[in-house]
Amino acid sequence: MAKLTEEELLFRKVEEKVKKAIFEYGLIVDGDRILIGLSGGKDSLALVDLLGRRSKIFRPRFEVIVTHIVMSNIPYRSDIDYLKSRADEHGLSFFVHETSFDASTDTRKSPCFLCSWTRRKALFDIAKRHGCNKIALGHHQDDILETLLMNMIHQGAIGTMPPRLKMDKFDMEIIRPMCLVEEKDLTRIAVWRGYRKQIKNCPYESGSSRSDMKEVLSRLEAINPEARYSLWSSMSNIQEDYLPKIINHKS
Repeated sequence: MAKLTEEELLFRKVEEKVKKAIFEYGLIVDGDRILIGLSGGKDSLALVDLLGRRSKIFRPRFEVIVTHIVMSNIPYRSDIDYLKSRADEHGLSFFVHETSFDASTDTRKSPCFLCSWTRRKALFDIAKRHGCNKIALGHHQDDILETLLMNMIHQGAIGTMPPRLKMDKFDMEIIRPMCLVEEKDLTRIAVWRGYRKQIKNCPYESGSSRSDMKEVLSRLEAINPEARYSLWSSMSNIQEDYLPKIINHKS
């Protein structure tokens, strides 16, 4: 039996983390039909590979389809044939959907929020149209921890993107199967698998504070190499007795 390469071992380690997330957080069960939103970035490309392979395994039994959303008012040129080939490799159906948003319609919300919500709404519509009950997104552990830090710093709230989120309004669940996977591992997989970078030129991207949070997370890991795991554990280890409470005195 041939010895596995370092990259193959890494991919298997990532597959094990996805498997752990699926069972620990109840992300996928028998009979699920799942829509993957394939943006063309390394994370969503990896998700297609990971769930495409996983769907061929006996337990749990589920189906996967893939969609790419084109935002016509953003200069983002995707190689549609290439993206389709990534779905074809696993025998997955692939659909393209075009939509747009107008940033002037709601000046209270940032263009990034409006773009993200427009894409998300399109995913709900596509999922319903194709009989899916879940939507899988390519967020990894770094994304989730960075969102936690952003919410704490900018919103004064402890919250983030959960591995599983039930959207009652749309009768749909959002799942994040790569919630336990580190971004650095996905970066290595992208090189090994030869993922092609799509041309992205978003005029609103500089307005995001996510890059700042990446630096904060990196700095925390420099202070403590186990910082990301402590942050992750802290979200399910809320010690309310040791947090400040507002006391409402009766007049």
